[in-house]
Amino acid sequence: MSGTQRLTRLTGTHAGPLHPIGRSHGWTLNRAELADGRSVFVKALLEPRTPAPGIFPAEAAGLRWLGEAVPTLVPEVLAVDDTMLVLPWLSPETATPAAARRFGRDLATLHAAAPTAYGAPWPGFIATLPLDNSPTAGEWGPWYAAHRLAPYLPAAATHLGHTGTRLIEEVIARIGDLAGPSEPPSRIHGDLWSGNILWTADRAVLIDPAAHGGHRETDLAMLALFGAPHLDAILSSYQEHTSLSPGWRRRIPLHQLHPLLVHVVLFGDSYRAMTLEAARAALAA
Repeated sequence: MSGTQRLTRLTGTHAGPLHPIGRSHGWTLNRAELADGRSVFVKALLEPRTPAPGIFPAEAAGLRWLGEAVPTLVPEVLAVDDTMLVLPWLSPETATPAAARRFGRDLATLHAAAPTAYGAPWPGFIATLPLDNSPTAGEWGPWYAAHRLAPYLPAAATHLGHTGTRLIEEVIARIGDLAGPSEPPSRIHGDLWSGNILWTADRAVLIDPAAHGGHRETDLAMLALFGAPHLDAILSSYQEHTSLSPGWRRRIPLHQLHPLLVHVVLFGDSYRAMTLEAARAALAA
């Protein structure tokens, strides 16, 4: 079945051809036109390479869950199955300070919509890697160590070497001292690097979530990891609408350790230095 046929079947509307605009991991990124006049963004699995089933449904579940808190912050999920995800087409614009300030406010509102536990009621993924979303009560630190650091360490160890692996193990062992003041779970995007923010004329729209109940500082640390535009405006607006726990800036490297470990697993030695630098900074803080 062609991509056009799959899109037609999934949306229930006759679709034109898929126009590739790129690829990422195990899927292609496409634009298509539907017979009712809508332009759509289509993420479709590459053939014959097929990542684990459930990746697109997990992404759709995360978008819908985030949208329950702030509907304008995420695109509507138009259709989804294990082979395809369909969203409205949004034309990207250059980020502005005004849009960044609105995003800071929206992000504070999202984080205030607190779930009852860490994790989420669906199996998670980050890129093509499984993400353990088993709902868990208790403190964030032990949950983060057990569900976000330890699962990726065996695959990363080959690239980190003995010394690097021991550094991460030390972070895990000392997590109770490093995690900061106790906080309830927040509804977070979970993979909020700058490439997962689509800027429109007046606002930010979040895509590609690894959404779950987590620590709100994780989203803020991800914004800083690869440099979100107008980050100072985002953070300033965020803190106008909610306060952050003392020492949150010192904990940024701790929260960056999970995505950096994921990058080591996916991309290898090129992220080793950044990961070890974050581990040392987390321990020093």
